[in-house]
Amino acid sequence: MSNSVPISVRSLVEYAFRSGSIDSGFRTSAALTEGTKAHQKVQRQYGEHDQKEVYLSAELAWDGLVFAIDGRCDGLLQHEGLVTIDEIKSTSGDIARIEEDTYPVHWAQAKCYAYMYAKEHGVDRMGLQLTYVEVESEAQKRFKAEASFEELERFVLDVVRRFAPYARMRKEHEQARDCSIRELAFPFDNYREGQRKLAGAVYKSIAKGNMLFAKAPTGIGKTMSTLFPAVKAIGEGVLQRLFYLTAKTITRTAAEEACAIMQARGLKLHAITITAKEKVCFQDEVRCTKEHCEYADGYYDRINEALLDIQTQETLMTRGVIEHYARKHCVCPFEFSLDAAYAADAVICDYNYIFDPRASLKRQFEEQKRHTALLVDEAHNLVDRAREMYSSSLGKADFLAVQREFKAVNPDIHAAAKAVNAYFIALRKQLGERRYHVDSSLPEALVALLEAFVKAAERELSGGGGTNGLLELYFSAQAFLRTAKLYDERYVTCVESDRSGVRLKLFCLDPSHLLGHMGKGFRSQVLFSATLSPLSYYMDMLGGDAESYTVTVPSPFSKDQLEVTLQPLSTRYADRERSRVPIAEAIRQMIDGRTGNVLVFFPSYEYMNNVVEKFVEQSPEVKIQVQQTVMSEAEREQFLAAFDAGNEDTLVGFAVMGGIFSEGIDLVGERLNGVVVVGVGLPQVGLERNLIKEYMDRTGKNGFDYAYVYPGMNKVLQAGGRLIRSETDRGRLLLIDDRYLQRQYQRLLPDEWKDYTLLRPAAVQQQMEQ
Repeated sequence: MSNSVPISVRSLVEYAFRSGSIDSGFRTSAALTEGTKAHQKVQRQYGEHDQKEVYLSAELAWDGLVFAIDGRCDGLLQHEGLVTIDEIKSTSGDIARIEEDTYPVHWAQAKCYAYMYAKEHGVDRMGLQLTYVEVESEAQKRFKAEASFEELERFVLDVVRRFAPYARMRKEHEQARDCSIRELAFPFDNYREGQRKLAGAVYKSIAKGNMLFAKAPTGIGKTMSTLFPAVKAIGEGVLQRLFYLTAKTITRTAAEEACAIMQARGLKLHAITITAKEKVCFQDEVRCTKEHCEYADGYYDRINEALLDIQTQETLMTRGVIEHYARKHCVCPFEFSLDAAYAADAVICDYNYIFDPRASLKRQFEEQKRHTALLVDEAHNLVDRAREMYSSSLGKADFLAVQREFKAVNPDIHAAAKAVNAYFIALRKQLGERRYHVDSSLPEALVALLEAFVKAAERELSGGGGTNGLLELYFSAQAFLRTAKLYDERYVTCVESDRSGVRLKLFCLDPSHLLGHMGKGFRSQVLFSATLSPLSYYMDMLGGDAESYTVTVPSPFSKDQLEVTLQPLSTRYADRERSRVPIAEAIRQMIDGRTGNVLVFFPSYEYMNNVVEKFVEQSPEVKIQVQQTVMSEAEREQFLAAFDAGNEDTLVGFAVMGGIFSEGIDLVGERLNGVVVVGVGLPQVGLERNLIKEYMDRTGKNGFDYAYVYPGMNKVLQAGGRLIRSETDRGRLLLIDDRYLQRQYQRLLPDEWKDYTLLRPAAVQQQMEQ
C-alpha cells in the first residue's frame, strides 16, 4: 500500500476542526455568496510586491503515512520584512458579529499555508491575517497575528494527528476496494442482448472523458450496464468516484440493489444514498437548530467518530444504515449522509445534488470533479426538472404574513417585508383586469428589495431568533436572488394575479446552458433512458455537443411478445365528452373473455375519472383500482400490490401519464398483462408551455414539438414501457388516438410498436355517434 496521502489544506482543516464543538464555518457559510468578486476586490488593494492565489505544498510524515498537503492561499503579503498569509472570507451576514475567534478553522487554514511557505523558504516567523468582506456593503474587517515556524509546525502536526486515523482507514479501504474491483466479474452468468453494447459504450465514454446519450430499452438491465463499467473505471484509476443520479425513489432502490449484487460477488465499495432532509429527519418538525434538535446540538463533537465508525463497518450505506448510525452517535441523519458522501466512492442521490445551484454539494472541489462520472438515470426527466431547478417564484401573501408577524418584534424585518409587499400591491394594480403579464427583463427593483429583506432576516436568524415562517421565506428569497443572477435571454418574468394573491416567477425557458455549466468539470456524464426519443431533442436540451457520444440499443424482445392495437379515436379536449363511452367500451373489449391485470393511462385526472364512471356503468363486475391525486406511500404500495400474478379475476387499474405509476415501476410476468394508453400525452396548453413554444420558434426550432409533442410522447413511451419487462413477459398494448397515424407522432413510436393492428375507422365512428 502506498503511504502517500494527498490532501488539500481545506479538506484537512475542515475535518480536524469539526470536532471540539467548533463549527467549521463551511456548512454555516451557505450564505457566503459572491466569494470570487469579494476576493478579487481585496486582492486589487494589494501592494506592488504582494502576490495573490499562490500555490503552496509540503510533505509531512506521521505514523507511517506521508501527507502531501497543498492548496492555494488568497494572498502573500510583504511588509517590513515580514511575510504574511492573507485568508479572505466573504459573508452576506453582518460583519460586525464576526470576532477574532469566531471561526478557528479560518486561522487553521492560514497557519497551514504559513507553515508550508515557511518550510519551503526557511522563514523563522510568519504573519497571519484574516480578511472578512461583507458582500452587500463591501465593508472589510481584519484580524492579524504572528507565529514562529516551531509554533506553526506543532499546530500542523496536531491537525495531521487528528486526521491520521481517518486517512489510514481510507487508504486501507482504497486498497481493498481496488483489489476487489480487479477481481470482480460481471455479476450475472451472461450479458442480456444489448447489455454488453451499453456497458462498453459507458466505459469508453468514461475513459475518453466524453458525454454519452444512451437510448436503451427497458429490460436489458440499464442500471447494472452503467454501474458495472463505472466501478471498473474506479478500480483502474480512471475514476475516483461516481454519482448515480435519479428522479424517483424507486430508481434509487434499483441502484442500491445493483450495488448489493456486486457486493455479494466480492466488491468492497463505499456507496451511500442521500435521502431528502424532510424524509429522513428524526424530529416531528424540521428545525435545524441546537435549541430544537438534539441531533444538531453538538453535531461537530460527534461527527468524526460517526464517520469513522460507519465507513469502517459498512460499505452499502442505505437510508436504514444511515439512520442506524445517526441514532447511535446522535447526529443529524441528513447532515451525516452529506458528510459521508464526500468520502464515498459512489453516491446515489437526486438530480438536484449536482445540477441545482440551491442544493448542490458545494464542497465538490474541481480536482475531485475531474475524476468523477455522473450516471443520470431516466434522463428524460431532467429537462423539466432542470427548468424547475433554474426557475424561482415568490408570492405577496408570504411577505404580508412576515410583515404582520414582526411588526412589534423586529422593525428592520417588518419594514423590509412591508416594502416587498408594497411592490406586489403595485404589480397587482398595474395588471388591472389582466390575469397574466410576461416581461423579458429582470425585475431589478424587486431584487434590491429582496436583498434588503435577506440581510435583515439573516441578522435575526443568525442571532438565534426568528420563526419557521421567516426561515422559509428567507430561503425562498435567497433562491430567488440566486436565480436572478442566472437571468439572461433564456428567461422571462411571469406575473400572475388571482384570488389567492400575486405571484412573480423567473421562468427558465431553456435549461440546456445551465445544465452544461453545472455539469462542467466532471470527467464524464452518461445520460440514459428507454425513452430518449428523439435523441437530437434530448442532446439539445441536456447540454450535449458535437463531441458527445450516442448509442441506441435495440429491443431484445421478440415482436410476438407484444400485441399492439391502434384505435384512431380523437381524444382532443373538444372531443373528450363524447369519447368517454367508446373508450370505456374499448377497454371492455380488451379484457373481454380474458383474465389478467391491465393498466389504463390517461392525460389527466378529470378525463380518467369521467371514463372510469362510464366503465363502471358498463362493467360493474370488474374489479378496478384508481389513482388518486394525492397518495401516501402506503396507498401507492397497496395500489401496486393489487396487481398480483395470482389474481383469478380481471383487474383494471386507472392512472395518469407522467404520474407515479407510469414509469419506474416493475410489474413483471403475470402481474401485468395489458396496457391502454389514451391520447398522445401532450401537456396541458398553458402560459408556460406556450412561452417555451414561442422561445423555441424564435431560436429556429419547432416550438410545438419542443414544448408539447416530445414531452407528451415521452409519457406515452413510459406508460407503454410498463408492459414488457423481461424475456418471458407477454402482453397487449392498445393505443387510443387518431394522431398516432400522423407522421409527426408515428416516427416517435418504438419499432416494436409499429407492427400494429388498426381498428376500422368506420367502427370507431359508429361508437362516437352512439
